[in-house]
Amino acid sequence: MPRRKALKTGSRTRGRGHKKGRGAGLRGGRGNAGCHKTKRIMYERVGRVWGAHGFKRPQTVVMANNAINLKVIEESAAEWVDQGNASKKGKTVSIDLKKMGYDKLLGTGVPSQAYKITISAASAKAVEKIEAAGGEIISG
Repeated sequence: MPRRKALKTGSRTRGRGHKKGRGAGLRGGRGNAGCHKTKRIMYERVGRVWGAHGFKRPQTVVMANNAINLKVIEESAAEWVDQGNASKKGKTVSIDLKKMGYDKLLGTGVPSQAYKITISAASAKAVEKIEAAGGEIISG
């Protein structure tokens, strides 16, 4: 038994006063009990701690797009032609991005040559830039 506790043994309340020393009532419970009620002040700065936060969308509705930018196509076109993922007829490079696993074409970058791209969806800027360079986008 620690010395401090040993010195208090034999006394009626062991140094805690009368009713205040019985159990955990004066403290609002032991530990984190009552944090959402009486001890709220301790947790106000932490942010939202209790209750549900938002909701989870059903996985049947959620669809992750695998997007690609024009800049990436511009950098990788020569490699894809060499590997056989794309074909070149004259000055036009034909790429089937849908077959490569991409869902959407985005417009970041500037095409330096004409592309014939097959993809499910494309942003308005991407379509505008491809057509300005003399290419076309086939939705499929």
